[in-house]
Amino acid sequence: MSAAAAARQILNQLHEVMASRLHPQGKLDRVVEIIGETLHSEVCSIYLLREGMLELFATRGLEQEAVHVTRLAIGEGLTGIIAERIETLNLAEAAAHPDFAYRPETGEDKFHSFAGVPIVYRERAVGTLCVQHSDPRRYEDVEIEALQTVAMVLSELIAHAGLVDEEAGTLGEAATGPLTVQGLTLVKGIAGGHAVYHQPRVHIDQVVADDIEAERQRVYRAFDKMRDQIDVMASQAEFGVGGEHDDILQTYKMFAYDEGWSRRINEAIDSGLTAEAAIERVQQRTRMRMREIDDPLLADRMHDLEDLSNRLLRIVSGQLGTAATQGLKRDTILIARNLGPAELLEYDRRRLKGVVLEEGSLTAHVVIVARAMGVPVLGRVRGLRGVVTEGDEVLLDADKGVAHFRPVQQTVDIFRERFALSRQRQAAYAEMRDIEPFTRDGTRIQVMMNAGLRDDIANLALVGADGIGLFRTEFQFLVSATMPARERQTRLYRDVLDAAGDRPVIFRTVDIGGDKAVPYLDSAQSEFDENPAMGWRALRLALEREGLLKAQARALLEASAGKSLYVMFPMVSEPWEFDAAKAVFDRQLAYLKSQKKLLPEAIRYGAMLEVPALAETLDILLPKISFLSVGTNDLTQFLFAADRANPKLAERYDWLSPAILRFLARVTQATAGSGVDLGICGEMGGRRLEALALLGLGFRRFSITPVAVGPIKELVRKVDLSQITAIMKQLLSSPTASLRSELQAWAEAQGIDTD
Repeated sequence: MSAAAAARQILNQLHEVMASRLHPQGKLDRVVEIIGETLHSEVCSIYLLREGMLELFATRGLEQEAVHVTRLAIGEGLTGIIAERIETLNLAEAAAHPDFAYRPETGEDKFHSFAGVPIVYRERAVGTLCVQHSDPRRYEDVEIEALQTVAMVLSELIAHAGLVDEEAGTLGEAATGPLTVQGLTLVKGIAGGHAVYHQPRVHIDQVVADDIEAERQRVYRAFDKMRDQIDVMASQAEFGVGGEHDDILQTYKMFAYDEGWSRRINEAIDSGLTAEAAIERVQQRTRMRMREIDDPLLADRMHDLEDLSNRLLRIVSGQLGTAATQGLKRDTILIARNLGPAELLEYDRRRLKGVVLEEGSLTAHVVIVARAMGVPVLGRVRGLRGVVTEGDEVLLDADKGVAHFRPVQQTVDIFRERFALSRQRQAAYAEMRDIEPFTRDGTRIQVMMNAGLRDDIANLALVGADGIGLFRTEFQFLVSATMPARERQTRLYRDVLDAAGDRPVIFRTVDIGGDKAVPYLDSAQSEFDENPAMGWRALRLALEREGLLKAQARALLEASAGKSLYVMFPMVSEPWEFDAAKAVFDRQLAYLKSQKKLLPEAIRYGAMLEVPALAETLDILLPKISFLSVGTNDLTQFLFAADRANPKLAERYDWLSPAILRFLARVTQATAGSGVDLGICGEMGGRRLEALALLGLGFRRFSITPVAVGPIKELVRKVDLSQITAIMKQLLSSPTASLRSELQAWAEAQGIDTD
């Protein structure tokens, strides 16, 4: 008898039993008899999770007195191992297994062979189905296949028949305990919420098929639709040519057209399962195989198949869309294989507290947007589908690179203390909203904020920033599948200026290319960028693609009609690059004048100092600009030849090292008396101890993340500029490897909190 025939024979009888009026215990007693008889097995037993223990609920062949008496912990004995690892065991001699645990009350000493499969409900083991025989033999593959199929159906029938005590709560809640996973910090922060999958799990309502041929046709249609989708994806420009996208799509196509995969699903349908249940059955087998794979490349391929299986399951069930379309109901930690920036922006920002990605990199577009949104992100966390269920409590500590699922009370208490302290601090900083940041000796410091999304402008009034010191115009380009039309750009810039009111907005022209590659701007030079951050990007790309800069210049000029316009060019390496970029704006301004268009009442041009070479020609550049902003993130990696996308180097070089501070001191000296407004952009200015050093070096304008505005304003009011200037001069004259400890000690002596 084939596996499908054996399973179908059992399923037909199980369906009748579960539809009968027998009480739950009677149903289970009948189920073990049916399975044992069909498979000619002397023993068939069902263990179900109850109060955190696997309890013998029904048996054929073991002592009946052991029913509801024999209990095993998850991980204890062969039954516990099956549930813990969610894997199948097939042993010719059970007692020889190192985890064998003998229970004398069962009378199982005369049985040698043992096979067991997990009963999985919504991705968690809620029990085990076991068979035993007196002869020492391994069970045939056909028998194991039949057991696995029956166990899957049994899990649904158990759930619908209420065969688990109310005390156990929802099936599976106790099946997996606390779980802590390590990942790669992509965006720092801590957050708490409940797990929600970006691609929601399809819940299968019907497991046993009424019409096998109808189910087969449903799968055929779903395969056709899925293959069409993959072919369309492969042909779309947004996926580019070559590179990792092409590798992923080629793997998808390989699996989508794999006859072995479709054959296994068909065999599962032959056993009597619905299309959805058949796909899930094969997917369960894939997950079990994934746990046994040590080869990283092969494991990645199996993850691709898992991803494709989910796609096929959504198509066949008609349950399409992401969690964003369904709406978040409570505070959420989103789990996804990967996300695009536009997909992230679809979520309710009031409910989205954090993101955990199976993949993800420090330079991914979604990370850039998440950082701007203030949403912590943890990446490189694999295999959560099988161990995390929607609704699980999650504590995300992206600062330390960990996520706690179903945390123990001690972990919850620690997080509550951290959240409470954070709220207290934020409440204190909120009181600074309407207070101007003057130093103790009466100097007004400009504390501005960074932005990049239309919604960010609301933070201006919320945190009391002096304006927007950096509006990242590239965000609109990153979340678009095609080049944003000039009209769209104009609308965005006008909305931002209107929302900002009288507060200045410094627009940085588009910084794309390199590590912010967009698919619709395929540059021949990009393929040679071994280090994209130092490659064909930002102003370099914009000057080559003059049409791009020309459209943005027109959009900014038209949007600023009757107002002041601040334009900042990124990654200027030499003064002639600034001249070339400004010339593009001058030509567009002349054109608008000729068309009698309303013009900005004033235009001020500036540059970002990120490339160290520019510091050597400031005497040439300064007479041409109104303001200069030092971009500390890129500047630091260029100074130290340390790629910030490399996690091994991300924390290697200290912002308070003499090299970076002496460089910045030279910049402030070079700009002194020039009339050029000097500012700082980037994370360095948003950290209190680093901001203290920057004040001592002569910086008087900060553009930082919105959440840092309050802390920096509060810091400014405690500082005497003459004192901090003197101490910085002293520390830099005879420095140690890092000035952090000395500056920290000085601040504490002055009563300045720099945490």
